[in-house]
Amino acid sequence: MSDTKLKRQKKSGLKRRESRFGLALILPAVIVVLLLVILPLFWNIALSFQSARLINIQDVKLVGFDATLRNFERVLSDREFWPVLRTTFIYTIFGSILSILMGLWAALALRKAFRGRAIVRGLVLFPYVVPVIAAAFVWQVMLNPNFGITNVWIERFGGTAIDFLGTKSYDLSVFGIFTMSIPLALITVIVFEGWRYFPFAFLFILAALQSQSEEIEEAALVDGATISQRFWYITIPALKPVLSVLFLLRFIWTFNKFDDVFLLTGGGAGTKVITVKIVDWLLGRGDVGAAAALGLILAVILGVVVALYFKFFYVEDTA
Repeated sequence: MSDTKLKRQKKSGLKRRESRFGLALILPAVIVVLLLVILPLFWNIALSFQSARLINIQDVKLVGFDATLRNFERVLSDREFWPVLRTTFIYTIFGSILSILMGLWAALALRKAFRGRAIVRGLVLFPYVVPVIAAAFVWQVMLNPNFGITNVWIERFGGTAIDFLGTKSYDLSVFGIFTMSIPLALITVIVFEGWRYFPFAFLFILAALQSQSEEIEEAALVDGATISQRFWYITIPALKPVLSVLFLLRFIWTFNKFDDVFLLTGGGAGTKVITVKIVDWLLGRGDVGAAAALGLILAVILGVVVALYFKFFYVEDTA
């Protein structure tokens, strides 16, 4: 056997061993995805096309069932569907934007070195790492209309107590000239969403800011550019790819959010989102098929929105 052929055989054997080793490494991840993502997805699809309720859940089949569209008809004809969908989009869009804006402000404020910066940066992460049930409880106590610290301060300055989490519509007087009605409970849960998740945006934006070259800003400063000019024409353009990814991630996660709204208001006072409505169908009415159908509709809507976002708004880093 020639040396050339022997080398080819050794190279081929090495490639096969590397391929088998690579498959062995990814096999656990594939199994986890199959068991925790793919199988539940097919199970949810099967449930959405069956007349499944909690009392007959043992009769539900994964395959070989008589498909029906009654679950989708019942969900789409429900009088709460479109208001809940609108509330979900309002909550998702404004919650995502607020968290990113707060993260941007914190990153800009903590970008430069100062005494105790490391401690302050650590404290900024607190809302994100604290358990959600603890954060929601603190906010409920803080905003309680009877003994909450927020209303204590409002009354101390001559105002009246406000039920922030239980008031669907609040009449706000602007300088005594005109009165506008605002969705107070919904605004409150949006503020909670922004406060709780702005540290995530802070980490992304701070990393992007620290990777930027300071020479460009120094040159702009020498040329007489103001702070606002440097912000709008240097900082923001450089952050567009990061902000684009952040908005996409925050939109997807907030659109699927359940625990924040449920723990704060239970979906009452005009804050019911689709995920809370799914639980209402499942546990409140015992209708597993309708809950699965609404979950599938949620996934389709999110997929369409994400596809449109990638087509028209996504900014890719070309650096």
